[in-house]
Amino acid sequence: MKAAVIGSGFGGLALALRLQANGIQTTLFEARDKPGGRAYVYEDKGYVFDAGPTVITDPSCIEEVFAEAGRKLSDYVELMPVSPFYRLLWQDGTSFDYVNDQAALERQIAALNPADVAGYREFLRYSEELFEEGYVKLGSVPFLSFQAMMRAAPQLVKLKSWRSVYGMVSRFIKDEHLRQAFSFHALLVGGNPFHASSIYALIHALERKWGVFFPRGGTGALVAGMVRLFDELGGVVRLSCPIEKITTIGDRATGVIADGIEESFDLVATNADVMHSYGKLLGHHKRGRAEHRRLSDKRFSMSLFVIYFGVRKTYPGLQHHTILFGPRYRELIAEIFAGEALPDDFSLYLHAPTVTDPALAPDGCTAFYVLSPVPHLGSAPLDWSVEGPRYRDRILGALETQLLPGLRENLETCRIFTPDDFQSQLNSHLGSAFSLEPILTQSAWFRPHNRDDVIPNLYFVGAGTHPGAGLPGVIGSAKATAGVILADLAARRAA
Repeated sequence: MKAAVIGSGFGGLALALRLQANGIQTTLFEARDKPGGRAYVYEDKGYVFDAGPTVITDPSCIEEVFAEAGRKLSDYVELMPVSPFYRLLWQDGTSFDYVNDQAALERQIAALNPADVAGYREFLRYSEELFEEGYVKLGSVPFLSFQAMMRAAPQLVKLKSWRSVYGMVSRFIKDEHLRQAFSFHALLVGGNPFHASSIYALIHALERKWGVFFPRGGTGALVAGMVRLFDELGGVVRLSCPIEKITTIGDRATGVIADGIEESFDLVATNADVMHSYGKLLGHHKRGRAEHRRLSDKRFSMSLFVIYFGVRKTYPGLQHHTILFGPRYRELIAEIFAGEALPDDFSLYLHAPTVTDPALAPDGCTAFYVLSPVPHLGSAPLDWSVEGPRYRDRILGALETQLLPGLRENLETCRIFTPDDFQSQLNSHLGSAFSLEPILTQSAWFRPHNRDDVIPNLYFVGAGTHPGAGLPGVIGSAKATAGVILADLAARRAA
């Protein structure tokens, strides 16, 4: 039995590991020159920059992947706890350290609005209920039929999953700073807090349960650990090897074409963007064309503008993760998700990995990346070759003024990654950073399924399928998809 997995992002890696651990000879194809997909690694002048995911939550889901192969995650990579999870900063000088300590959280909440302490306790209980129903019970369960969705519906209705994340937070908490502090998480999975289903409020309970971590050596070290295990199990990784086509005979996938050469496989799974998978890789098949047309009408997440930069300076008191809220929240988010131009203001996520692991930069220096959510190319078709340098300079200027004095005069290396790059380098539809937007009518059964409905040996993994984006989400999708594949193979053998 031979399997091809297209794309070595965390979803593809986790699926390939699960398949190889279960005796399926698996080849992992990666278009770029390094594994990891969005979790690419840039290195320059002694600085190491993780290109993509930097917030590691639910280490148990990663440990489970290694356990499937009879190994321990800790033998391959060290996960270091990060505290506070995030430091939140507002334009009016308000600061909030988001920590995994109930008493410390309540003291900070009381300082902003004493009445919200009781409200936060209620919100935490609600988030924990969502976590149990939406993550523990359903996070890695494939929704291959509408009936499966309906079986889960009563509890999700009871938990008011049709409400937005911000709307539900506001039922419990009145202070606007705190409403933002406990609703921004939807953005981490590509969701608009004012539109994303309130089920995504479970992220708060998930972080409170396990904490937030960072791998020693960076997120790339976690990718390297997974690739090492895959190699030890006998899996094959093919780098700089973009897939040109998923081959078919009738309604069955027969393999892939890479470097102009056709290779046969018993099953194909794709971690590539769902629109790219259906429109390009399967565009020759009526199923690919039809599904590409259908998905074209869906709502896709915002894009991101990212700056990777190294500074010949350290900043005492700086935290690993910092959120800098702009002067607007609701209005800015509306423009990010539906605006036709680049907003004049921005909110920023600043990642400073050298706070936790100084080895990621030369002595006395600091490695950073900062990202700003921006409209995708379908909403705001900007010329990023022009806008990118301007936007970079605006963001670096704001960081220097608000948080990082002396930044520009000590800047040693800098590169940007724009919506154009998401589209051209990652094949992301419209430059969207998180695939389909996580609204209720695009969640669970309503997302592209973990197994295609027409081609029974074509499978999907990653942000575009169930359960969605974010590290726990894509690794959960790998568990769901692997379960479907193994069940299909068992049924075929029994037939």
